[in-house]
Amino acid sequence: MLHALEIPEPVEPTVWVLSADRPGLVLGSTQDAAIVDTAAAARLGVEIARRRSGGAAVYVDPAAMTWVDIIVPHGDPRWSDDVGVAFEWVGELWLDALRRCGIADASVHRGPMVTTPWSPLVCFAGRGPGEVVQGDAKLVGISQRRTRGWARFQCAALLEWRVEPYLELLIDTHGRRDAEVAMGAVGASLGLDHHTLLGALLASLAAV
Repeated sequence: MLHALEIPEPVEPTVWVLSADRPGLVLGSTQDAAIVDTAAAARLGVEIARRRSGGAAVYVDPAAMTWVDIIVPHGDPRWSDDVGVAFEWVGELWLDALRRCGIADASVHRGPMVTTPWSPLVCFAGRGPGEVVQGDAKLVGISQRRTRGWARFQCAALLEWRVEPYLELLIDTHGRRDAEVAMGAVGASLGLDHHTLLGALLASLAAV
């Protein structure tokens, strides 16, 4: 339901702070639903959803993720017709928020998408323009849906990086040890609580 929220007209710069009321696995717009172990999802009480923006699967854990959508209308000073460049100011915004929280060794990924063997399956296993990383591990994932009139940036910051749900829901137990090692390195926990991070992000927004 949160992914299907309609953007009201006229479109104005908007920030939505979103929180799921139960765990969910969100597939990218073109991702094959056959990758999901539906029996495992039912057993674990995980809802399966799909977002309209691209990318791969994201496990939404209300206690382990800060989820913020940023909406920018066409014509806004932060708008860019270049889809890749459009992400950069959002990444810089998150980077400033993390620095306010004392995390000084993060950076914004610039340039083309970086893929790994797991990135077609799991969003956090790849790195796209504007996303915030700590070394090779992603801290903040960002996807984008855009029309002629607006761009919606969907941002997920990892308060805690948990590999186990992906292994349960998407990856066959064959080769689990190798998968766990590889997947464990693609994301990193911020070690912050939701309210601290959100307060820092809103302060960064106010300064833009």
